[in-house]
Amino acid sequence: MVKICFIGAGSTIFAKNVLGDAMLTPSLQDAEIALYDIDEKRLKESELMLQTINKNSNQSRAKIQSFSDRKEALKDANFVINAIQVGGYKPSTVIDFEIPKKYGLQQTIGDTTGIGGIFRGLRTLPVMFEFAKDMEEVCPDAWLLNYTNPMAILTMGMLKATKIKTVGLCHSVQVCVPELFEHLGIKDQYNLDEFQWKIAGINHMAWLLEINRNGKDFYPEIRSLASKIANPHKDSVRFELMKHFGYYVTESSEHNAEYHPYFIKKNYPELIDQLQIPIDEYLRRCVDQIERWETQRDEIVNDGSLEHTRSREYASYIMGAITTGTPTVIAGNVLNKGLITNLPENCCVEVPCLVDKNGVQPTYVGDLPTQLAALDRTNINVQELTVEAAMTLEKDKIYQAALMDPHANSELSISEIKAMVDELIAAHGDYLPAYK
Repeated sequence: MVKICFIGAGSTIFAKNVLGDAMLTPSLQDAEIALYDIDEKRLKESELMLQTINKNSNQSRAKIQSFSDRKEALKDANFVINAIQVGGYKPSTVIDFEIPKKYGLQQTIGDTTGIGGIFRGLRTLPVMFEFAKDMEEVCPDAWLLNYTNPMAILTMGMLKATKIKTVGLCHSVQVCVPELFEHLGIKDQYNLDEFQWKIAGINHMAWLLEINRNGKDFYPEIRSLASKIANPHKDSVRFELMKHFGYYVTESSEHNAEYHPYFIKKNYPELIDQLQIPIDEYLRRCVDQIERWETQRDEIVNDGSLEHTRSREYASYIMGAITTGTPTVIAGNVLNKGLITNLPENCCVEVPCLVDKNGVQPTYVGDLPTQLAALDRTNINVQELTVEAAMTLEKDKIYQAALMDPHANSELSISEIKAMVDELIAAHGDYLPAYK
């Protein structure tokens, strides 16, 4: 019997998608599902919801159980799904935004790279290293499917510092072309089955490298249509990047606005309106999600008729392919072992991967266009130094990571960045280990 352990199972909506998908996958329908979270109330709510889906969508075939002991939940697992948030909205996410704001550094999402991503990574990696110790003891052959951000930092850290087989998963690749067609206003004009495309790079900065319709390059049509759409619109930043660098990037404009030095500028405040950049967007989303849960709880947890439709998340397809040997292809975050040849060795890249009984097998991409590799390297620098900081506990590595961030170093001086880092370290308190 397959055993799936979900760490962070109090993320009820996400648990519904990933584990609901598993219950609708033939090879996983009889799985043992172990739920673990430090929030006992949310954990029980998730278990109740999943039991309902199991009854209504799966004829109660899965065995679902909550655990207060993490190691017991992990014992003999074949797959471990990670969806934790260390420090939560309060205090940690608020700290990640409010302290940089004092220094004049504005953010939109702040969870993947930049100063917010650095500190989310620094408080999350030590917890994940503890997961790894438990896994090495009680389920050493399990695959860890990491959904937690900052994706590249956490996945790279796990693959460099532990023996656990890990792949990082995001859904920005799945939605890239459908979103592009929607923003171009052509989503109803074409059948996506007529198209073939290739995407690679790093998480949230992977690139639509090619797209063909019935064997013919469709990029000229995309670029032509994009050039006729006036700013502002909801995808202005990505269209600006495509205009100047030639290719469309996978992740949303609100994310990419803070990954680059061009868009959030205190000397050019008009860009915020011109490009429709939603400053502090993640804070608003968190508040909305917390408030919405109060009404969703009854709809999701206490609805005895709740069913599930399989989502676009990769997890069930990966687990099914490894279990049965029936191959599938995903976009996975893995170490760069000669996969993208003009990005640094052993950084974390997002590339097409074949999955079967042999596990997750990344495919060779070769060189990215030079300008795209250059853009990716600016964020890889931050990711690598953040991982080194977490592994060595050297404070200088945190400073260096922040100093390399293209958004921070385009807005602040060295002394301002270091003072901001010191203030962030102090504010996070026990959520961070002691740095020397």
